[in-house]
Amino acid sequence: MTREARRAPEARVRWFGLWDSYFVICYLVTTGLVFTSAVPQTARLIAIGALTLIVPWYAGIGRPLMLRHESDRRNGFFVGGLFVLFGLATAVDLTSAFALFAIVPMLMMSLAVRPAVVAAVLGNLLPVTMLWLQGGATAPLMLFVLLASLLGIALSVLLGLWIKRVVRQNREHAELIEELRRNREQVARLSHQAGISAERERLAREIHDTLAQSLTSIISLVQAADAEVEGAPAVARKHLALVGRMATESLAEARAFVADRTPASLRESSLAQALRRQADGLAAQTGLLARFAVEGDERPLPMAVNVVLLRAAQEAGTNVRKHADARAVDLVLRYGEGQVGLRVTDDGKGFDATEAERGAADPDGGGSGDEDSGFGLRGMAARVAEIGGVLSVVSRRGAGTAVEVKVPLDGAAERPSGPSAPRPGTAGRLTEAADDGGLG
Repeated sequence: MTREARRAPEARVRWFGLWDSYFVICYLVTTGLVFTSAVPQTARLIAIGALTLIVPWYAGIGRPLMLRHESDRRNGFFVGGLFVLFGLATAVDLTSAFALFAIVPMLMMSLAVRPAVVAAVLGNLLPVTMLWLQGGATAPLMLFVLLASLLGIALSVLLGLWIKRVVRQNREHAELIEELRRNREQVARLSHQAGISAERERLAREIHDTLAQSLTSIISLVQAADAEVEGAPAVARKHLALVGRMATESLAEARAFVADRTPASLRESSLAQALRRQADGLAAQTGLLARFAVEGDERPLPMAVNVVLLRAAQEAGTNVRKHADARAVDLVLRYGEGQVGLRVTDDGKGFDATEAERGAADPDGGGSGDEDSGFGLRGMAARVAEIGGVLSVVSRRGAGTAVEVKVPLDGAAERPSGPSAPRPGTAGRLTEAADDGGLG
């Protein structure tokens, strides 16, 4: 059980500890007054015995009911026993009426408000009734006892209402604490589920951006080598060499991914060098005219930014190879004032951005139908948003496609690159984004 779950009953027990002390004081004072009263010794002993029996009666039956705030037949049974014992003590010695200072609060804590007030009134009238039944009392004494009973009734009502209010507030506080505990458990459960979902998405994105793309390229190269193995063995050997190189790079990427380290292509080279190798590899795999250029003064970037820009270039290159039917592709790395950008453009067939974006937004009900369409540009957009950047995709049918990533550099080095820490207000900022005719 959590600390919050234990706190409510503990609070009631602490509060009842104070009440128990008050109850003991009332018992000791009343029995002391009875012990020194002027009635015969036998009457004193009977009154003290009846008052003493109230203690186990309260401890064994009344106190557990009061702590649980329950109301059933046992409450009436407890109150009836109180009246019998108190009535017996008062009948033999009116000094026992001082026990009302403890009995009235017990009535208020054991019964609902109206029954408790009625019982308190009857309890306060019991001494004057006993005095009248015994007879022999003088008029001034009767008047004094009656006035004392009326005063006791007024004080009992006020005291009872105050006790009821305290009990109700304690119960409400206990309910609030319990509700808070349930809410905290729910928040913890939802946070755990959200963390699992975010980690799954990150893993899917990493696998798509590294291993899946490399395996797709390897399959294409093996098919190309198989087609050339008899007619142009030199070309086939070139394709197979590329397969070997890509397999080695994929293995390094897989090991870095498992160890959660920097991508192998960025470990010993700059971003510009890695992007240049990316362009050269695209040209070697497809025969495209792939050009790479750097604009602005090259400078070190946070590793999170390097990884995002490299993955964006890999995704854009894969989309050009798979879908664009282009002749040339340009990769431009731009260093600007306070930001860095990457732009990948091709002269391919392009696509309708509106239709493709609608399909990407509803992967179950439209789009290209590619198996990995859910992890393409949407995954790229998620990566870019995590470091506070913006991804834009512009295309028209027959006019090629331009993919551009812009990342502000203010504070990008300090921001974590995990899926749970996107820059506020940037998550999912994807303008005119759509998969290129079913982009992967």
